[in-house]
Amino acid sequence: EAVSSGSLGLDIALGIGGLPKGRIGQIYGPESSGKTTLALHTVAEAQKKGGICAFIDAEHALDPVYARKLGVNIDELLISQPDTGEQALEICDTLVRSGAVDVLVVDSVAALVPKAELEGEMGDALPGLQARLMSQ
Repeated sequence: EAVSSGSLGLDIALGIGGLPKGRIGQIYGPESSGKTTLALHTVAEAQKKGGICAFIDAEHALDPVYARKLGVNIDELLISQPDTGEQALEICDTLVRSGAVDVLVVDSVAALVPKAELEGEMGDALPGLQARLMSQ
């Protein structure tokens, strides 16, 4: 089973008609290359089929007007703007374990800043914090 990405070409290229349900997918690319737009199209497609979607806005940059123009029902979208990477991953864990959502978007992994890094002093050497956060 798959969720359409909203892009016929991509859905065909993926071979199953979209992004596989029950799996983690990562959209990777340079800044302003359309990653969030593709994620929002996927949310809109899932919502059209009655799916429940959540958007973890780690960048605190979700534009509801733009999302609406892409077909997202903002009133039905579960939106969280976590303060730390740990908080974002806790929310993700809770949503996934609940089985209540069909699509979960994290925008973006690069914006998941560990609490220790946020609380540290400028110039503190904290190597590997984000890697440790993501491996939990």
